[in-house]
Amino acid sequence: MASRSQPTRARSPEAKRAREAAILAAATRLATVNGIRSVTLTDIAAEVGMHKSAMLRYFETREEIFLRLAGAGWVEWSQAVRDQLAAIPPGVDGEDGEDSAHAADSADREPRLHTAAGLLAESLVGRPLFCDLLAHTPMTLERNVSLESVRSFKLIAIAEVAAVSEALRRVAALTPAQAGDVVATATAMAGALWQMAAPGTELRRLYESDPDLTHAVVDVAPRLTGILSALLRGYSADGADSAAE
Repeated sequence: MASRSQPTRARSPEAKRAREAAILAAATRLATVNGIRSVTLTDIAAEVGMHKSAMLRYFETREEIFLRLAGAGWVEWSQAVRDQLAAIPPGVDGEDGEDSAHAADSADREPRLHTAAGLLAESLVGRPLFCDLLAHTPMTLERNVSLESVRSFKLIAIAEVAAVSEALRRVAALTPAQAGDVVATATAMAGALWQMAAPGTELRRLYESDPDLTHAVVDVAPRLTGILSALLRGYSADGADSAAE
């Protein structure tokens, strides 16, 4: 790689924010192409045109960089998926609030739940870097950062889970705890299944080329849709049974 001129140190708050944004953008580009696991702090510094020691003025570790990206990923995904959930018609009785989904006819409920499950799955699969971040967050990204960085990230994630959960309750007969469990399952499984699927890697090519490894090939969207559909149906059935008692 050709050498790049070294940028001067950012001194104003605006310049510091711009430098941080450039570092985050560089990390995003590298991780999108190569995966988070393979991207080092040195790689990011080279991509943005800085010495690693200079970059440490803005982020203490590579984990802090990717944890910041994970927080931004939660916000972006949450807004997008809530907009999509809002387009799903509520229960047939159309009353506002929690009783709407409970009163819906079972024939109407099933397609709505499957649609919601597919929407959650596709919205995650359509964000490969976010899926990668979801897998690495509990394993590594929360481990080599300050407690304040972890706290800031957790507050963002908790708020976005709550927001998506509330949007999901409009579609399905769920308690707040159940809706939270569905969102947690969707995001956790998206991260895990994405790693198992290993898209674009030598492992994936091996799985697809060896007849003995057919069952190792994971198609994330349909697998995740099936898991979430089953979970939503089970919770919705529990809610309908409780309402009938």
